[in-house]
Formats: sequence, C-alpha cells, structure tokens
Amino acid sequence: MHLDDFRARLRALGAKPAHEARLLRAWLQGSSLDAGSRRQAAENYLPLALRQALPELEEELAGLARVVSEHPASDGSRLLVELADGQSVESVLLPRDGVCISTQIGCAVGCTFCMTGRSGLLRQVSSAEMLAQVVLARRRQSLRRVVFMGMGEPAHNLDNVLETVDLLGTAGGFGHKNLVFSTVGDPRVFERLPQQKVRPALALSLHSTDAALRARLLPRAPQMTPELLVALAEDYARLTGYPIQYQWTLLAGINDSLAEMDGVVRLLRGKYALINLIPYNTTAALDFQRPSSERITELAHYLHARGIRTTVRQSAGQEVDGGCGQLRARRLDGSLASGRRAGSGNAAKPAAGQ
Repeated sequence: MHLDDFRARLRALGAKPAHEARLLRAWLQGSSLDAGSRRQAAENYLPLALRQALPELEEELAGLARVVSEHPASDGSRLLVELADGQSVESVLLPRDGVCISTQIGCAVGCTFCMTGRSGLLRQVSSAEMLAQVVLARRRQSLRRVVFMGMGEPAHNLDNVLETVDLLGTAGGFGHKNLVFSTVGDPRVFERLPQQKVRPALALSLHSTDAALRARLLPRAPQMTPELLVALAEDYARLTGYPIQYQWTLLAGINDSLAEMDGVVRLLRGKYALINLIPYNTTAALDFQRPSSERITELAHYLHARGIRTTVRQSAGQEVDGGCGQLRARRLDGSLASGRRAGSGNAAKPAAGQ
C-alpha cells in the first residue's frame, strides 16, 4: 500500500483534509485511529462511513510491517521487520530515543564492506513502509529522532524518503533536526533538500579522503570528490543551521591511518561539522576487520587535538552479529536463530504512553 492509495480510500469514505491529517497524526504517534483528542472524541468528529471503516483501516496499516524477531543488545535492539510481500528489512531501536530505519531492500551502491549491497537492489521501500517502521519503534520506546541510515541508499529512493521526512516533521511531531538523512552523496540530494519544507539534518558517508580509495570502497556511488562533497554539504549546513555528520566506518589497515586523519583535518577544519568514527561490525562473510580499541581511541584523540569535533559511535548490533544487512542475510540462508521472536513473553513492552 502506498500513502496515495490510503489517502484515496479516506477521501472515498468522506474524509476532508482535516480528517486525513488527524488520522495520519494518530497513526504516526502510535495511537489508535479512533483515539480522538483532548477536546473532541472521534465519534463527534469523523464522518460515519469513515468511523465504521476504522477497524479495517487499522488492519491495513498494521499489515504494512510486522516484527519477525527482536535482538536486544546494550548498543541498540535490532528488529527484523517483514513487509506485506514477505520481504524483510532491518530497523534499530537506538539509545536516547532514536530509531534507524531502512529505505530500500538491498542497495545499488555496492559498498564493499556492507552486507546489504551484496544482493544489489531488490526494490524500493514505500513511504508507508518507512512510516510503519517508525510506528513499530514508537510502540516499543519513546522516540524523538529518526535516522534514515539502515538498509539502502536514501538518495536512490528520494521521492519516497522526502515524503516520509515531510510527514514525520509535521504530523509525526519530530523536530526537523532530529530527522537525519544519510547518504553517500548525490547531486540530487544537494538540489532537493534545500527546497523542502521540512529540511532534515544531513549525514554524509565519507569513509576516506582519498578519492581513489573511496571509489573502491563505494564502487557505484556518484563519482564526486571528497572536496566537492564537503563543499556542497557545508552550504547545506549553513543554510539549515545543523552541522553535517560525516560517517567514517573504520576498517583496519585500510582507512585508519594517520595520513587519512590528516586528510580529515584538511577537509573539515573550520567547517560546521562533526565526524562519527564507526568501528566496523566484523562478519565472517566479508574480509574486513575492525581496528583495536587502542587504535580507535588514538584516532579520536588525534582528531580532537587538531580541532575536529569527533565521536566514536559503536554500530548497533555488535553483540548479536547484527550489522546492517546481517540479520536479513542470516534469515535468507536459514541461520537466524538468536533473538526474541515477536510476541514472545520476553519481548520488549511498549514504552509508557505509546
């Protein structure tokens, strides 16, 4: 189901724009469609045909996505989510009231260190399916931040992602800077995002300041030099007032040298930016390793000492072998055994008020 189809159904049932907005707001905030408001109950507000159809509409929305299994860890619980056609995506409940959602099934960028890209792009995730991931998360914990950083490249599903951002920043009640659009960098992003009513924060996957190495790590990303990416991102940062979050997956022996860190200093010093160092989530299927804890600490201190705002962000899923795309891959090959089945007695309970 696409949102346009859902809206058409509502209009056919007599819904006016205010009714449509009210129902979308209730759904996105994790409430029942007939929840009403503090001032007016649904039965005194919605047209009769629409009220009578609410149970069926609730069922259709619930059918967009369901949690197949939940894999709790101290760095964030990873959810394997099945969509209506049987395809699956991954979402992550992040510490400090956040969720990371997927925008595609598979990915066409083909990052050599990423499990998701191994299967190529299978299909786009609709805006309704992205919103359903947020709703599932909101019914498990309080949310104030949504990160488009799961499976897929948001720039390759731009219309659906921007529709999702717009609804979350309006009916969903999220602050615009708490909606984070993550991308490898694409000219369309820098053209479209400044034109939006809801302008999200931007996270840019950099991974190397060496253009040739970056092209090898991200073989099908747009061939934009790191210098051009940073210049375009800086323009967006100054326009929105949000710093750019540069993502750097640390790969031992590949992009964890001091020469690379000097490149970061050269590109980012004086910029409205921060860099997230993300130690690689090691998996037996790929021939990459994470640096040692001592090396990670050394690199962070090296950047700090040179005036670069730096954080070390542990990739959610370290304890459950659940780096991006790994749960889906394990489900497809039949090896997914760990984690809590959805609906089990030990499953996470909804947060209070959700």
